[in-house]
Amino acid sequence: MSAPWEEDREYTRYTLMFIYACILYAIIGFSWGAIMGGVSELRHFVDQRLHGNLIVRAHTHVNLLGWVEMAIFGAVYYLVPRLIKMPIYSLRLVKVHFWIHNIGLLGMVILFTLAGVAGGIASMELTPHEVENVIRPYLAGVGVFGSLVLLANVIWGYNIFRTCKPWHKK
Repeated sequence: MSAPWEEDREYTRYTLMFIYACILYAIIGFSWGAIMGGVSELRHFVDQRLHGNLIVRAHTHVNLLGWVEMAIFGAVYYLVPRLIKMPIYSLRLVKVHFWIHNIGLLGMVILFTLAGVAGGIASMELTPHEVENVIRPYLAGVGVFGSLVLLANVIWGYNIFRTCKPWHKK
């Protein structure tokens, strides 16, 4: 008789989607870093222009929330059911977690990048106070999308906690 998680193709599919997303974000993040370091004009823009460093924050979030977190989520979703010999509490929450996390991360990365570009360009002609007004709406959006990532992470933690909670009663 096989274990319940071994027969659930949808669960396996979503666990692998976390791994595939991890790989995609790693390639994007590593390439982005190489380009920022290797193209002197971009490096100067990021290092010298007001709020150009927001482009670095976008790159950092691709690596941390995309590459690293997605790898951890995929590994935990794979390991926990096997460790406690019980299926995941909710496949629906796994799916919700995946999509909310990706939407939140992509929104953050896009808006961090746009804020960095807009702030850097605006700083050529505007005062620092005026530049702040240019980037403020972008950063407000980063906060909204960042809240989605936080929500996704809470969903993940809840799902794993509920999966593990009955373990000791077996």
